[in-house]
Amino acid sequence: MSSVSGMPTFRQPGTVLTDHVFAVPLDHGAPDGEQITVFAREVVGSEHAGTAGSLPWLLFFQGGPGRPSPRYTGRESWLDRALRDYRVLLLDQRGTGRSTPANRLTLAQRGSAAEQARYLRNFRADSIVADAELIRRRLTGDRPWSVLGQSFGGFCAVTYLSQAPGGLAEVLITGGLPGLQATADDVYLATYPLVAAKSLAHYERYPQDADLVRAITRHLATREVLLPSGAPLTVPAFQSLGICLGMSTGSHQLHYLLADAFDGDEIGDDFRYRVQSALTFAGGPLYAALHEACYAQGPATRWAAQRVRDDFPDFDAARAIAGAGPVLFTGEMIYPWMFQADPLLRPLGEVAEILAEAEGWPSLYDPGQLSRNEVPVAAAVYYDDMYVPQRFSLDTASRINGLRPWVTNEYEHDGLRVSNGAVLDRLIRMVRGAI
Repeated sequence: MSSVSGMPTFRQPGTVLTDHVFAVPLDHGAPDGEQITVFAREVVGSEHAGTAGSLPWLLFFQGGPGRPSPRYTGRESWLDRALRDYRVLLLDQRGTGRSTPANRLTLAQRGSAAEQARYLRNFRADSIVADAELIRRRLTGDRPWSVLGQSFGGFCAVTYLSQAPGGLAEVLITGGLPGLQATADDVYLATYPLVAAKSLAHYERYPQDADLVRAITRHLATREVLLPSGAPLTVPAFQSLGICLGMSTGSHQLHYLLADAFDGDEIGDDFRYRVQSALTFAGGPLYAALHEACYAQGPATRWAAQRVRDDFPDFDAARAIAGAGPVLFTGEMIYPWMFQADPLLRPLGEVAEILAEAEGWPSLYDPGQLSRNEVPVAAAVYYDDMYVPQRFSLDTASRINGLRPWVTNEYEHDGLRVSNGAVLDRLIRMVRGAI
């Protein structure tokens, strides 16, 4: 392994990669205080290896919150298209991946639950954007760069447009235009019906699954079934497998998973392991701890997903077991019981309660600044998006000056990943005025 500017560099098929680690303030309001590290991986096409310095930068904001940037091998997915024009920076947002970690092991070292919650308040989109601005100045010589935001990464991009537009040359957003004033309650009032529709579409596609899901649900309601981790596989936990239904192949993957649920009259071991893999927060505990906080601007969220669920009685599995309709899956919702059941989240239960009741969350978006925006922006809005309701996205698109939206039902929420660069290519051409 060689090095460039003192940083580890290595090659994969068609790419040259350089690892970077940056020291940033934990609290950007106190820049001389505690420091944490943020990891990022630079990717350059091998054909540009000798001239990378002349390429414009493209920063990628991953979906989440609380997920690291993807580990691509070679020129996978949208990366191949990006590398034709850009020098790409894959950012492990603070607390994730190889950045200073924030999980049950590291947070315990910070003391009380109140101290841990106070620490985690620094891990939202506003802090992520402030990290990006420091990194930009260090890498580009203070020249603006381009940003690509997927899902929650799009939320970060809109925060960037609000807080530091001078650092941006252009912005590309896929499935990630947030409601500027939408509360967590608003989000779940909109997404529960979307998840219900996806559940019913699954049963229309695979009619035999309706009776199978009812049988699994009845079994879980009357017997204790444990996952290999020791976490109980309860009915609500089983319903939460529906988080996959908003992805391009999610319904098909769920069908194959359900088909292997029973070994005779018992829930099989292979099914339990596969369910555990689908439900674990091992790769992203911050996703659970900060999920509702990513919508918070001012008031407490107070476990919005759990409270709003009571407005939708069709999600009550007991009704379905009794024959009052099919069992509906749930989607991208975080519930209090997850912090009681999951061994990896259990130590964060009190922290999550404090965050759920916390007030005074700073604003993430500046409608006034967005209305005066001068940065070129193009955004893909997925018509059937189960996670980011298109009605919020289109309203926000109308409020960001100069934003060009592309509304499509050709792709689901993972369109950027599965389209082999087609989604990104269209957005690049849109933001440049080619179409």
